[in-house]
Amino acid sequence: MRMYDLIMKKRNGGTLTKEELRFMISHYTDGHIPDYQMSAMMMAIFFRGMNEEETLQLTMAMAESGDMLDLSDINGIKVDKHSTGGVGDKTSLALTPMVAACGIPVAKMSGRGLGHTGGTIDKLESFPGFSTSISTEQFKRQVNEIGLAIMGQTKDLAPADKKLYALRDVTATVDNISLIASSIMSKKLASGADAIVLDVKTGSGAFMKKETDSFALAKEMVKIGNGAGRKTCAVISDMDQPLGNAVGNIIEVREAIDTLMGKGPDDFVELCLTLGAEMVVAGKKASDSDAAKEMLLQKIKTGEALNKLACFVKAQGGDPRYVYEPDRFRYANITDTVFSQNEGWVSHIDCDEIGICSLLLGGGRETKESEIDLSVGLYLHKKVGDHVNPKEPVVTFYASDEKKLNAAKERFQHAFHISESKPASSKLIKGIIYE
Repeated sequence: MRMYDLIMKKRNGGTLTKEELRFMISHYTDGHIPDYQMSAMMMAIFFRGMNEEETLQLTMAMAESGDMLDLSDINGIKVDKHSTGGVGDKTSLALTPMVAACGIPVAKMSGRGLGHTGGTIDKLESFPGFSTSISTEQFKRQVNEIGLAIMGQTKDLAPADKKLYALRDVTATVDNISLIASSIMSKKLASGADAIVLDVKTGSGAFMKKETDSFALAKEMVKIGNGAGRKTCAVISDMDQPLGNAVGNIIEVREAIDTLMGKGPDDFVELCLTLGAEMVVAGKKASDSDAAKEMLLQKIKTGEALNKLACFVKAQGGDPRYVYEPDRFRYANITDTVFSQNEGWVSHIDCDEIGICSLLLGGGRETKESEIDLSVGLYLHKKVGDHVNPKEPVVTFYASDEKKLNAAKERFQHAFHISESKPASSKLIKGIIYE
């Protein structure tokens, strides 16, 4: 078998077999196929596409290119959740303890952020002493003991994806549904969960800007998951404005804790309940989503979800006092609130621009080597559809540097729009895909 022949086959519109795809991925991962040949293949796939079976087999080959985490010694049905990412997306911080409190074992691998704000791991490190650098044995033992553990992705998890994504990033071959789906799902399949719930974002702050593209990606990933024997569903959720009110790291952690205390913003609570219900049903702790949502709300009301977060933080070396006393968290030392000059309705918030505001403050990474300032961020007092009076606050910035603050405030002016008429309402949940 020669890579040259496979490139020509795909270039001419042929279908690659399971054996050909495994040959390609294994030989590329171990260095026997050079970047220039794989670049040609990625471009051929970009233009010619892949069918459903090709996409599944590519994903499986990528997943099996490294370690496949075996979670069979964890009791119960393990359910994982993945988000395609957005602005203010702190969902895992509130969702995972809610679900774990319902008796669903949550064994999750997460990454650091690159872009607007930190990833789940960065946000968790806002708790002093918290560490995701735990062994696989500790990871599994902790899930069995308290029902929840989150660790960093190991370097041996889907190594083919790391090589392929780096190559696609510099060869203009990122934007292909099959390649995006296989990249995401190879890591999820390698992580070992029995069931997977996907949160696919759509809108100005999402990777997929168009709703039709988001649905197409969701369907592709659900087909892969179910085809691989994992019960999989996808929730398509709005990212035309930030999720919740907080954008930053510590400030998002505070909002997640508020949610577990029963004081979360409506949109964030709705998303957590929607995703959580799918996880609870997949874990066979409720027969339908309505019953599952009631169960999740009860865990918030009784304080069990908040206690689960505290147990989780403590188990991984963090200080659980911050869960019960969130005023211990310290925001950046410069606080600046911007007030409205006009009366009207918030008609539009450019989500990407809000993310860039956070990045300019120092709350995100422009490169993998960038240091994040966990204490900075912004809090939106008004969201799309809200009425605003003159001199009412619209946003509060938390900054540690005056120049960065001024740059973020300048950017914010182009992101936040007030009009004389109330805008049409938009659904947060656009749909749920099961097959």
